[in-house]
Amino acid sequence: MKSTARPVAHDEHHRSRRIGWLRATVLGANDGIVSLASLIVGVAAADSSRTAVLTAGSAGLAAGALSMAVGEYVSVSSQRDTEQADLATERRELAADPASELLELTHIYERRGLDHALAAEVAKQLTEHDALGAHLRDELGLTDVAQARPVQAAASSAASFLVGGGLPLLAAIAAPSAVRSWIVALTALACLAVLGSLGARVGGASKTRASVRIMLLGALAMAVSAAIGAAVGTVV
Repeated sequence: MKSTARPVAHDEHHRSRRIGWLRATVLGANDGIVSLASLIVGVAAADSSRTAVLTAGSAGLAAGALSMAVGEYVSVSSQRDTEQADLATERRELAADPASELLELTHIYERRGLDHALAAEVAKQLTEHDALGAHLRDELGLTDVAQARPVQAAASSAASFLVGGGLPLLAAIAAPSAVRSWIVALTALACLAVLGSLGARVGGASKTRASVRIMLLGALAMAVSAAIGAAVGTVV
């Protein structure tokens, strides 16, 4: 006797839904840590006075957060404008020649492995349900998950830059002048290790690889900034 029980639905949590805000947040925090730590180390190599370091660090924190917000907003707004243009184009094409659009959808499903009859039936039913949504998703790859959100990206980048950049700045405030550069550099590397691990955990990647990669690149940035600062300080 066949069982008539329906399969139990289960919840699935896909990490791709986090891509938009995760990218902006990790990028902002990483940029804040590396930028401020490199700036402070570079300035300290040229002029170790507390006033010079804190003035440069505070200005860099504000300028960096605003720059991240503006850059993300402009970049994601451009993406959104492109998406809106594609949406308008699809609307016009569906209104002008629905038969060709139905055939186009059928060919898409055939290329994905369905036979012609099934592809045509799937295309027909999806078109009847939501023709524009089907074309945006299956022809253009536009979904709610990947939709551009300029304000969210700008706010996430600015906030995370302020948090990330504030850590090496606080370390610079607390550290004695003689070891300020070392304290800031070590604080930044520790923060980068934690950031890399958290980002990898949320995204489902290797924590060790992410942490080592971000620490090495951060160390390189700070070393180059220190060398430039020392060279300029000597010349000036």
